[in-house]
Amino acid sequence: MKQYDKNSLIGFVLMALILIIFNTFFFPEPEIPQEQAPPTVPAEAIITEQKLSETTITSTLPEINESIVSEELQRTYGIFATAATGIEGEQVIENEKLKITVANKGGRIISVILKEYQTYDSLALDLFDADSSRFNLQFTTGHNINTADLYFVGAEIDNHTLSMKLMVDNSHYVEYLYTLTENANGDDDYLIDFDINFVGMESIITRDYMNLEWQMKTPQTEKSKTNQDMYTGIQYQYSSDKEVDYLSFTSTDEDDINARLNWVAFKQQFFSAIFIAKDGFDKPTTLTSTKSEGSKFIKDLAANFELPYNHNRDEKLSFQFYFGPNHYKTLKSYNSGFEELVPLGWGIFGWVNQYIIINLFDFLSKYFASYGLIIFLLTLIIKIGLAPFTYKAFLSQAKMKVLKPEIDKINEKLKGKDAMKAQQETMGLYRKAGVNPMGGCLPMLFQFPILIAMFRFFPASIELRQEGFLWADDLSSYDSIYNLGFNIPFYGDHISLFTLLMTISTLMYTHMNSSTMASTGPMAQMKWMMYLMPIMFLGFFNNYAAGLSYYYFLANMFTFTQQYFMKRFIDEDAILAQLEANKKKPAKPKSKFQKKLEEMQKKQEQQMKKKK
Repeated sequence: MKQYDKNSLIGFVLMALILIIFNTFFFPEPEIPQEQAPPTVPAEAIITEQKLSETTITSTLPEINESIVSEELQRTYGIFATAATGIEGEQVIENEKLKITVANKGGRIISVILKEYQTYDSLALDLFDADSSRFNLQFTTGHNINTADLYFVGAEIDNHTLSMKLMVDNSHYVEYLYTLTENANGDDDYLIDFDINFVGMESIITRDYMNLEWQMKTPQTEKSKTNQDMYTGIQYQYSSDKEVDYLSFTSTDEDDINARLNWVAFKQQFFSAIFIAKDGFDKPTTLTSTKSEGSKFIKDLAANFELPYNHNRDEKLSFQFYFGPNHYKTLKSYNSGFEELVPLGWGIFGWVNQYIIINLFDFLSKYFASYGLIIFLLTLIIKIGLAPFTYKAFLSQAKMKVLKPEIDKINEKLKGKDAMKAQQETMGLYRKAGVNPMGGCLPMLFQFPILIAMFRFFPASIELRQEGFLWADDLSSYDSIYNLGFNIPFYGDHISLFTLLMTISTLMYTHMNSSTMASTGPMAQMKWMMYLMPIMFLGFFNNYAAGLSYYYFLANMFTFTQQYFMKRFIDEDAILAQLEANKKKPAKPKSKFQKKLEEMQKKQEQQMKKKK
């Protein structure tokens, strides 16, 4: 026992001597002169990045000790070195329309789910996700800072507001503030207020501008990737004249916009993400749209903005996001030109859609749930409205039909002899009988804007999206009754029944109308063109919106019905008698156009004789 106590005492003495010697020679306490002690920085003093890194980081962020921040991070991020490491997390704000997910890394929106819609395969409709998008604010503090690489501190202020702060300390930070908004009626909206607040950064950020990068790879959300690609791209509005312009939708395109912009939209077929500057985007702005061939994405859309910085103590940049459907009246309600994202056509075609078709469609939608029935009624209303023009066209065709035997006699008499003379005699017959050969075409010109307007309306109408009718499961996309299993160039890999019905009915209509046309000469060539066009449209419309093919098929069927009833009120014998009476009347004086046409024909005849 005594031996044990003696050994223990010797051990304690040796340990004490070692600690005293080690502490004296290896860890001497430094003497800090009074004049070198860390100074107290007054509020009005200019704060540099170096001073902040020495005096504030460890005291304001105690959970991250400066000693564990690597020298490499210090060299790369300077005073933001402690924000360069962290654990990735997410926070969500939502309303009845949107579910917004914000990541703490980069403080950016990484997911936008539109609650009222689904993808073509019944999944939640997410406009973009973290792996296919980028949102990065780039500025200089002596180090090039990219916020997408740094970790923000998130705090939910209320159910509709989320704050994400990139901290230097409690008095110096960059804040992203997201706020879900309400519309004028107090209902949840598709708009999100987005403010960038700079607090105490006036001397830390060294330049008078910063760059903001916004990029998104648009995912496939629709049944037809080809159709979605046709309507996916970048559009933007100039501040000066409110004109909306766009990059190419058919190919990769890039442009440097040296003008002030109000907003930039990453547009898809039925949905858009719009970035709006409340005070406008200063120039220049670089926009890029890249086709994603062979990719699961439709296009890669990117914008690079230059933002001013005025070095104020507390400075704010105010923006908004629109994440929502390309619904014409919804977009128009914001009074910002967003409705231009819906491709209704230019000039008169767009006017027809804006003031007639959309209002008719919305009116019928209030009383009928089936969009197949709504298109039926819409077609019926349009055909009834155009009935007077259709009657005039049919009457002109009846006159041409009555005169056809005499025209055939003229062509037979001069067949292979003098085509120019045959044409002159035919025109003379028309003039004597008082028949205008263009009489059937001119009334059709009034119907032409309707046809083109509907061509633009149906593929762009979100109301038809995923609305089924008969065998078609989505009237905004193609209807398929049989998948071929292989692709036919200019046709596709499936058979669209509505397109097939439209083509057959168009050929029938062409056959009925071509019976009045001459079988030889230029009119015969025109006849073959009339038969060829429906065959060409078969391939084009096979991959187009089923609602459009359905409308054209109905329009043809209603025209057959109209002609059937009109024929009962048109007496061809009476027309023939009237034409014979017109022949006996003194010929009407030739118009200037007719005289000019005859002079040209005579000159052409003389040139042909000289060649012979």
